[in-house]
Amino acid sequence: MKKTILISALLLATFFLQAQDKSSRAFDFGKWTRIHSAVLQELNRSYVDSLPIGRLVQSGIDAMLSQLDPYTVFVPEDRNEDFEMMISNTYGGIGAVIYKPDKQGNVIINEPYENAPAHRYGLRCGDEIMAIDGVSVHGLDTKACSDRMKGKPGTSVVFHVKDVRTGGEKDITVVRERIHLPDIEYSGMVDDTTGYALLTGFTEGVSKELAARIKALKAQGMKQFVLDLRGNGGGLMHEAVDIVGLFVPKGTVVVTARGSSAEAVQTYATSSEPLDTALPLIVLVDSASASSSEIVAGSLQDLDRATIMGARTFGKGLVQSVRPLPFGAQLKVTIAKYYTPSGRCVQAIDYSRRNEDGSVGHIPDSLTHAFKTAHGRTVRDGGGITPDVTLKGHEYSRLTYSLVVHGVTEQYVLDYVRRHESIAPLADFHFTDADYEDFITFAKNKEFDYRSGALAQFDQMRATLAKDGLEEQMSAQLDALHKALEMDKETFLRLKKTEIVPILEEEIAVRYYFQPAGVQVRLRYDTALREALRSPKISY
Repeated sequence: MKKTILISALLLATFFLQAQDKSSRAFDFGKWTRIHSAVLQELNRSYVDSLPIGRLVQSGIDAMLSQLDPYTVFVPEDRNEDFEMMISNTYGGIGAVIYKPDKQGNVIINEPYENAPAHRYGLRCGDEIMAIDGVSVHGLDTKACSDRMKGKPGTSVVFHVKDVRTGGEKDITVVRERIHLPDIEYSGMVDDTTGYALLTGFTEGVSKELAARIKALKAQGMKQFVLDLRGNGGGLMHEAVDIVGLFVPKGTVVVTARGSSAEAVQTYATSSEPLDTALPLIVLVDSASASSSEIVAGSLQDLDRATIMGARTFGKGLVQSVRPLPFGAQLKVTIAKYYTPSGRCVQAIDYSRRNEDGSVGHIPDSLTHAFKTAHGRTVRDGGGITPDVTLKGHEYSRLTYSLVVHGVTEQYVLDYVRRHESIAPLADFHFTDADYEDFITFAKNKEFDYRSGALAQFDQMRATLAKDGLEEQMSAQLDALHKALEMDKETFLRLKKTEIVPILEEEIAVRYYFQPAGVQVRLRYDTALREALRSPKISY
């Protein structure tokens, strides 16, 4: 009897505490809503100058949401198209990457997408657009030109074009279409028994496409499969669940989403018969693999169904939903955290504790919790998926970054395309020693920061010494060190040849054979993939 009374009292106390909490939240919400409205009304009545009400309120909303998490954002109506592109990889347009090195110059077709309108209507890499619908592009920046090229599918746009080969001018009318950038950039056999697919997103239908690609690879003799999620920032959760469902029994729990209340819990399990529950799997990840990529990698790891290889993932264990707002605006709001089958959440403990690339910083084990996989292996929460096998990613020198950032490689590739109507078939195409000498001649006459990382740090140190008044008394030592570190542009370009050639090879291949060719060239030099194929795998 006493026990029953005690339980009843505890339940009653819990009920009153919950009711009190809800009442307090309702009061605070009403209070601050009224204050916010009163502030705007008073500003509108009393402020001395004209009131930029739209900019003022939007700044306030953005500042308010920034106090929550990086993924809850307000999307005004005029940004809906960009938002759609971000979440669905689709837009209305002609299907081409453009390049405008000079605001007063022409728009250059840098890369038409295979079978997109730009490609089908005859626009080629290197063609120069001089006018769009009769309006000169001179004086317009890249965004303004891009906006004019995009539009509602089914509408037409007229380009006045200078041909890359003949130099002649002509008008080309292109009918816009709904352009969807593929989530699977490439799939193929990387050796006699290993199939490979590079997955760059999780938009609608990608699981079905991946299933078809896997069936095709099995028909070519695939005995093991590599799913490359490196650089994949995520997308639709249900597509991640369906991809896991290709490899595990029907009804397997893949992920659980938990919202702000005990009732707001959803469990997502596979709903279709699997494609193959025994096919050996390798999943490649890196610090840019996030969200749905982490659901796939984390669940397959927890289920001991795949060997996860690479670097620790980004650490985004949050679920977003897009909610409509008045006047065509939208709110992308975080509604839950997700948990992999072992019960762990991959969300980083601290949003601010990040590396320069945005990935999770070091988190001591004392701040994390241990969980067990299906076969009893220990995995931890607190920030991303730690791979079963760590692989070293490719690191580029400061020189190579500078060549790309300053557009030197891009300019050279366009120049190469103008001078070469065709290249060898992809399997035979290689950037030769003579080609690289040609690149050096081109690049050494371009303006870019070619200092080594060591020399850049030296310059920073010298500036600090000057600020502290120590440079003059150390000038002899500093001059000697500077002389030792200094390297002329041509010498440095020759030194980094093996690092730069693969980038040029890939970019040139894309211009002639489209995006899948670029991935194929990249795989030639993918040391992490080769190491993954040599590494021991976990037993399923």
